[in-house]
Amino acid sequence: MTCNVRIVSTYPPRRCGIGTFSRDLANALENFTGEVGHIRVAAIDNHHGPYHIPVDLVVRQYEPASWQYAIRDILARAREGTHPTVVLLQHEYGLDPDEDGQDCRGHNFVRMAQAFQDKGITTLVYLHTVLEQPDPHQRQTIIDLARYSDGLIVTTECAIDILESDLYGIEHGKLKHIDHGIRMSQPSQYDRLAIKTELGLKDTFLTTTLGLLSPGKGVPYGIRGYGKFIHESLTEQQRRQCLYLIAGQCHPEFVRADGGQPYRRFMAEMETALEQADVRWRRVTDLVNADIDENDIVFLDTFLDEASLLKLYSATNVMVLPYLNMQQMSSGILADTVGCGRAAIATKFRYACELIHSNKSCPPGLVIGRFARGILVDPGEPSVEQIAQALDYLAFNNFKRLTMEKQAHQRGHQMRWDNSAWALIQHVQFIMDEKEIVTGRGIEFQREKESRFERKSKRTII
Repeated sequence: MTCNVRIVSTYPPRRCGIGTFSRDLANALENFTGEVGHIRVAAIDNHHGPYHIPVDLVVRQYEPASWQYAIRDILARAREGTHPTVVLLQHEYGLDPDEDGQDCRGHNFVRMAQAFQDKGITTLVYLHTVLEQPDPHQRQTIIDLARYSDGLIVTTECAIDILESDLYGIEHGKLKHIDHGIRMSQPSQYDRLAIKTELGLKDTFLTTTLGLLSPGKGVPYGIRGYGKFIHESLTEQQRRQCLYLIAGQCHPEFVRADGGQPYRRFMAEMETALEQADVRWRRVTDLVNADIDENDIVFLDTFLDEASLLKLYSATNVMVLPYLNMQQMSSGILADTVGCGRAAIATKFRYACELIHSNKSCPPGLVIGRFARGILVDPGEPSVEQIAQALDYLAFNNFKRLTMEKQAHQRGHQMRWDNSAWALIQHVQFIMDEKEIVTGRGIEFQREKESRFERKSKRTII
């Protein structure tokens, strides 16, 4: 059955990881012309436009009337379509303000799901955050989204365990794990040496941290860990052959928040970390001809477009992700790192434990698994010493690092966006087929007599 797809999400040019996720998902779905009709996006906006196709509807994030208009518009277009519509809600608490503009306290996604369910429109909800310690509002939001939708989709298997637990109590049949897609289908779509040469980094051991910067990314700990590594592990000549590239700007909404005070505090923390690390550093807007040879750390202070990101993934030897939120359920940067076959040093946030270490037990301290796709470290202050140790291990064990790259690429191959999109299409087809199932002519019995077999069966089910 062919269906039209309606995505409700942030969307480029808004700089948002969920927007990038939705764009890549939409692009991948376009390849399945037999199963997917047209794809349209209702872009959750906060003055980031203008937008282009597939965006045909803009939802003003802080205007309740705009959310209501979007519901009516999506329903009207669904009625007019020649194919049934499937709605994909990309849920994130931070995109859902209440009527007074208070962030993370709204019910807009729940109202959408309920309205679409009432009209018989197949609706699935991608959960980009699943909390183990939610407040009452956060918990009830997830429960209501499960109630009013045809199912919840998560990018990690461990999220299913949380959602099935007594905390949320969502039945297994409502839950589906589909991998976060990755953009690179080969260990590198570019030759690593060629890209390094182009960027002026030939014969450089390149450590990177990529993406939008914010306090939750833990970058000051990465800086201090790198400083400890170069001072304790490297000769002066080896130090000149290593570089830590921190590429990307601060999230624009973070820069503007609260009159810029949190942003200024964050930049002060970065300055302090650089002083404590005792490193040579500079800030540039372009790597080519930037004269970075005498620096240990370089900040590439620019928004990374798709082409730039793919090149930097390709050039990277080690990706450092010192994130501070251990409940984080997805990371496009980590997914793409694994997808392009690069070793990662990451804190033990949930997605990293699953993707790097296959959800095996992670004791405190540095964790280097025998068949892992990277190295796991503890968050915060302990990560400084552990990041230095991990860099030492990867820099001086070339065979081990290349083995990790191979392990990463094998997992990443399964996560290509076309595979994730196809898994979604199959799931949608299953749900739509399930709605068409009609009970057969067999007699339906109602229990009228107590049976010992019922009690026995309940004890048998594990």
